Amino acid sequence: MAALSLLLGDPWFADIIGYIRFSWHEQILRCIFSMAILALLVPTLLVVRVHAVFEVQVPELPVVALYGKDIVLNCTFPPGTAFNLSRLSIFWQLTDTRQNVHAFWGERDQLVDQGESFANRTSLFHSKLDAGDASLLLRRVQIADEGSFTCFVSVEEYNSAALLVQVAAPYSKPEVTGEVDANLRPGDEASLACEAFGGYPQASVVWRDGRGHNLTENVTTSAVANKEGLYRVYSVLRVAVEPNSTYSCWLVNPLLGEEGHASVTITAQNAGFPPVALWVTVGLAVCLLGLLIALAVVCHRKIKESEEAEAAEGKENEEDESKTAMTPLKS
Repeated sequence: MAALSLLLGDPWFADIIGYIRFSWHEQILRCIFSMAILALLVPTLLVVRVHAVFEVQVPELPVVALYGKDIVLNCTFPPGTAFNLSRLSIFWQLTDTRQNVHAFWGERDQLVDQGESFANRTSLFHSKLDAGDASLLLRRVQIADEGSFTCFVSVEEYNSAALLVQVAAPYSKPEVTGEVDANLRPGDEASLACEAFGGYPQASVVWRDGRGHNLTENVTTSAVANKEGLYRVYSVLRVAVEPNSTYSCWLVNPLLGEEGHASVTITAQNAGFPPVALWVTVGLAVCLLGLLIALAVVCHRKIKESEEAEAAEGKENEEDESKTAMTPLKS
């Protein structure tokens, strides 16, 4: 009856019936004609309605899965009022390679053809199947799991939908090393290195000075993946240092949006005398001053002794002359 009401309410059907506008006996023909059309179209409308309602739904946006953690890939379908678990079939596959990830039919999991990389890592939520939940639990996410997964569901009809999985792993806290304690002077070139590891996907590195300005010149960044697919990021900055200059390395994971950073301060010597040279100069000056004072004392003593000797010699000469004058002359 619901299908009949739906059909009689359609404008196109009303137009067809409108052509029959004659006598009462033609009204009988109109009724017979309407019933014949209804008998022919109702099955078709019901089939179309079933196809339109049975839709497999998955997330439209990419699903971000953390490396080494578990993730649920959501997939739902309309179970219908006369749902029978024995008629349910679920297939999870990699979209590109068609590799089997997980299969279910005959009221049990079917894992004979499951890909080796997914062994002991997948399961369905069996208690939720009759509610239209065909979601897949994927354990211990690996870098190789990144890609498109397709969820196939079949009951009386079948349909499928694909979702995109992106894998992410946080990086370690960046570490900055370089010529920090070297005796640098303003204008000298210094090399600073920033390193972080264990992350995915490849991170971007930004160097900034103490005023927050990005340093884009003389920067070399490389990334190398280990056997698990996790990256080690290494960035080198070459810069002409300034006195007490601070440099920061910022690491950005494009999927997690996190920003780890580390800073280092270079204490460059002033353009005048370096501290070591200044103290050496002062020391030499003090030694020289002491030497001059000692030399002056010695010279003063020598001069005094010389003056005393001359005075003594002059006195002796005077005494001799006096004695000579007092001696009588012999005839």
